[in-house]
Amino acid sequence: MKHRGVTTFLAVIAIAGLALVPAQRVSAQPHPDRRVITKVEPAYPELARRMHLQGSVKLEVGVKADGFVKSTRAIGGNPVLVQAAADAVSKWKFEVAQSETVEIVQLTFQP
Repeated sequence: MKHRGVTTFLAVIAIAGLALVPAQRVSAQPHPDRRVITKVEPAYPELARRMHLQGSVKLEVGVKADGFVKSTRAIGGNPVLVQAAADAVSKWKFEVAQSETVEIVQLTFQP
């Protein structure tokens, strides 16, 4: 029975139109308003690796005036990849600004 649930989950993801290719490289493109000083590359989720998933995750990132990330919120992307993207971006450091800002960051998981 438990195996059927996993199979159903995998089928739902496949039906969602996700490309099934080996994924290794991750690229990030932050919103141009505030430059990223330090980036941490996301760890590729084991489930995504086994399923050969690729795709993009878009995050809304709250950045404090000192450049440290205050919050992240997914605004798009494959749920299998979202947590890895949010975990990595929460460790990023942006340039210092006069006040807090909200940036849009897109991480692309691809081979």
